[in-house]
Amino acid sequence: MSATDPYTVQLTPEVHAYLQPDGGWCLNNAGFVSDGESTLLVDTAATERRARALREAILGAGLPLPRTVVNTHHHGDHTYGNGVFPEAVVIGHDSCRSEVLAAGHQLHLLWPQTDFGNITITAPTMTYNDRLTVHVSDVEVRLIHPGGVAHTPGDTIVHLPGQRVVFTGDLIFQGGTPFIPMGSLSGSLRALDVLRSLDATTVVPGHGPITDPSAYDATERYLRYVAELAQQGHAEGLTPLETAREADLGVFAELRESERLVANLHRAYAELDGRPEGSPLDAAAVFGDMAEMNGGVPVACHA
Repeated sequence: MSATDPYTVQLTPEVHAYLQPDGGWCLNNAGFVSDGESTLLVDTAATERRARALREAILGAGLPLPRTVVNTHHHGDHTYGNGVFPEAVVIGHDSCRSEVLAAGHQLHLLWPQTDFGNITITAPTMTYNDRLTVHVSDVEVRLIHPGGVAHTPGDTIVHLPGQRVVFTGDLIFQGGTPFIPMGSLSGSLRALDVLRSLDATTVVPGHGPITDPSAYDATERYLRYVAELAQQGHAEGLTPLETAREADLGVFAELRESERLVANLHRAYAELDGRPEGSPLDAAAVFGDMAEMNGGVPVACHA
C-alpha cells in the first residue's frame, strides 16, 4: 500500500474510519458503523472508482453493505458516490437534500478534466431538520444539525455517544485549511461549540487524519484570524484578494490549501456587508482568486 492509498482504521469494535490521504481537494474521509448484521455508512466519495473502493473496504472488513448512508453535507466529494450504494437509504439534513439537487454535477464543472466515472446524483430520501437518532443494533448514532449555516446550510454531525466518537464532516479539516465560502464564518464558530458539547474523545474530520478535540481550538484560532483580517481589510477598502496577498499566515502557512484564505475572506466580507449567512457568492470570483493565490494555477481535484 502506498502512502496515498485509502485505508481503514478500526476505532471501536463497531466503528471504522475510512481515510483518503492526504485529505486535500476532493480527498474526503468516510466511516462505517456495523454490528456485523447491518451497516451504516457516513459519506461516500468524489469518484465512482473511489466509492467502489470504499464499498470493497466494507466487504473486506467482513461486514454487510450499508442499509443506510448518512451525508454530512452536500458537497460532491461526500455525496457523489451515493449511487454506488443502491441498497441503502440516504439520510441528510433537509438543506443537504435541496443543495445536492441544486448543485447537480457541480464538481464536473469545477474540475472538467477529472475522471469522476458514472455519477448518478443521489440526494437523501430521508431528511431531518434538527436532530435524528438512528440505531445500528445497540449503537446509538445521533445526527445533529449544528444550527443555522456553518460549512454549508445542511451540515450533519454524526455523534456516537456510547463510543465517544464524532464524524464532523467538513466542520473540521485536520491539517488542512478550513473552507467556508459556501457557508458562514460566524456559523462555523457556533458549530465548534456544538462539537465541544458532545464530549467525544475521537474526532474523525471531513479531511485529514483522525484527531481529538484539540482540533476544535485549532480551527477556532484560524477562523478568528480570518475574521480579524477581514475586518481590517474591509475597513481599509481592500478587496479579499488584496487582503489575502498582504496577510502574514504565520503558523497557518503549514496548513494544506492555504489559498483557501481568500475564499474564506470573500465569505467574511459578505457577512461584514450584512449579507445573510450562506448567501451565494460569485463562484468564478472565489475560485479565480484562489487560483491567483495558488501561483496563477487553478486548484486541482486530487481524486
